Amino acid sequence: MWPFRRKIALETRSALSGFTAELMAAREAYISGRRGIAELTATVQGAVALWEGGLSLADVQGTDLLDRRSLAMAARSLALRGEAVFLIRGDGLVPCADWDLRTRHGRPTAYRVSVSEAGGGFTETALAAEVLHFRTGCDLAAPYHGTAPLKRAQLTAGLLNALETALAEVYETAPLASLIVPFPEAPQTDLERMARGFRGNRGKVLIRESVNVAAAGGPAPAQDWKPHDLSPDLSKSMTRETLAAAREAILMAFGILPGLSAPATTGPMVREAQRHLAQWVLQPIAGMIAEETSEKFGLAVTLDVMRPLQAFDAGGRARAITAIVGALAQAKEAGVDPSEAMKLVDWGNEV
Repeated sequence: MWPFRRKIALETRSALSGFTAELMAAREAYISGRRGIAELTATVQGAVALWEGGLSLADVQGTDLLDRRSLAMAARSLALRGEAVFLIRGDGLVPCADWDLRTRHGRPTAYRVSVSEAGGGFTETALAAEVLHFRTGCDLAAPYHGTAPLKRAQLTAGLLNALETALAEVYETAPLASLIVPFPEAPQTDLERMARGFRGNRGKVLIRESVNVAAAGGPAPAQDWKPHDLSPDLSKSMTRETLAAAREAILMAFGILPGLSAPATTGPMVREAQRHLAQWVLQPIAGMIAEETSEKFGLAVTLDVMRPLQAFDAGGRARAITAIVGALAQAKEAGVDPSEAMKLVDWGNEV
């Protein structure tokens, strides 16, 4: 009898549990940038959504490869990981899920990137000229790696994560709106019947026998049917103030003014918050993206997020242009060169 099998048996593995699934979950957590610190909160996701929307609306001049979808993915990766990598191909940019690089004099020279596919990804080696590598928050010790805002503010992110986790556990397990009502000695069946009698009787007058019986003109009870609340008093721990401070600090880490999320915010405050986000956060990132793209494409690429986001005061600009036109007309009548006057107030291109 032939001791070996002629047909090779197929190896069966579990797809939903086991060591392989745990490794895949850990790898997915690393690739997606999740560190388990505040990234699942609505505060962080709202800030990431503002980054995505702001960069995806940018006016791009000089290339057609930087479409809105690629800019939105780059913004999300920059917000959660601090860097984003794309392969340059003739038909567009290919987003990379994971990458490794080699540097010389602190500048990347070659990449080994992993590209995700529906049926399984692949790994490819490319030179630095074939890769767009956007990064923010670079450190002198590793200028080729970027850091996310939450990575740079780990204490505040951990505080927000701990607060929201604790509040979620309190509302899930704490005996909220539970009361202890004293009652004289009675069988268990009577106590259960009494508890069912209180349940669901809203707006009704419930008459029950007193705890302290005073018959034949005895003394009146000093304490009668006084309930004891079991709900935890969270106000003493200053949960509301601490949670608000942590949220405001996280928003500031993403470059968003905390007044944007204030309940009593006004229209001017919203416009100022939008202008601050676009001018001090998104426009420098857009300039970095344009610089990297121009170097790799060999073209003059520019990105502007101020005009699409309308990150300015329309009324103020209208008043300013009226004053400028009036000043130019007066200068023309007086025979004065307007460019010299513009230099005095730093409105010229010359330093």
